[in-house]
Amino acid sequence: MKTRRGFLKQLSIGTLGMGMLPTLAWTNTNEQQFGVQLYSFRKAMAKDPLMTLQQIAAIGIKEIESARSKKGLYYGLSPEEMKTACVDLGMTLKSGHVALDDNFQDTMEQAVASGQEYVICSSMPSRGQTVDNYKKVAEAFNKAGEACKKVGLKFGYHNHEYEFESENGQVLYDVLMDNTDPDLVHMELDLGWVIVGGKDPLDYFKKYPGRFPLWHLKDMNMKKRESTEFGKGGLDIKTLMRHQEASGVKHIFIEQEEYASTPIESMKHNMAYLRNL
Repeated sequence: MKTRRGFLKQLSIGTLGMGMLPTLAWTNTNEQQFGVQLYSFRKAMAKDPLMTLQQIAAIGIKEIESARSKKGLYYGLSPEEMKTACVDLGMTLKSGHVALDDNFQDTMEQAVASGQEYVICSSMPSRGQTVDNYKKVAEAFNKAGEACKKVGLKFGYHNHEYEFESENGQVLYDVLMDNTDPDLVHMELDLGWVIVGGKDPLDYFKKYPGRFPLWHLKDMNMKKRESTEFGKGGLDIKTLMRHQEASGVKHIFIEQEEYASTPIESMKHNMAYLRNL
């Protein structure tokens, strides 16, 4: 494990080598801050989390959402180490993808130690595609939200495409929305998976205004049903960005799981795309 002093020394040297300051020259406090879901860099984070965070910071990312891996919630770093690394690089660890399972108490304790605000259940804890199951899950989410609120955290849920399937004319995601307490369950809407599921995010902004404090901004190749660089897929990013207020979004995390070349080059493209909107 690298020491913090060693990491800072490495950062100082690496900054000069990467030309970090010119890269960051365009950012300022008046611009919208964008985050990234670290699953986008999953292989690099597993190999060298500190150096990967440095590279992420160098392209202007300001907020981080972690994702659990085989090495734990923070890719082998302790919660405190993850928090410190982000702060040293001018970023904020804002959220984390977790599982709602028997280890959830430990998950909450680690999240508190890391200083993050949100813990987001990354997928359905049970995959029964029925209204009854989604009502049961909604009840479990409300209880998890209560537990998180007691320790100063906010609980949420991240969708995929399957939640937009229907049973007896009822869209299952809508069942989840209608049976969760907005004060306890904070939805992270993955915009890419919404359109793959055959729905329009704008319709959800209208039906459930203010219910989506977090976004996953993810363009999608609709033929392959996989993520792609911004502007290359079926997501109308420009229109969605004009409807942030209706959705209630506070934090926008870019996520990309497949790449034209490398994750860092794709993320540079995505950031440049957002700058030019």
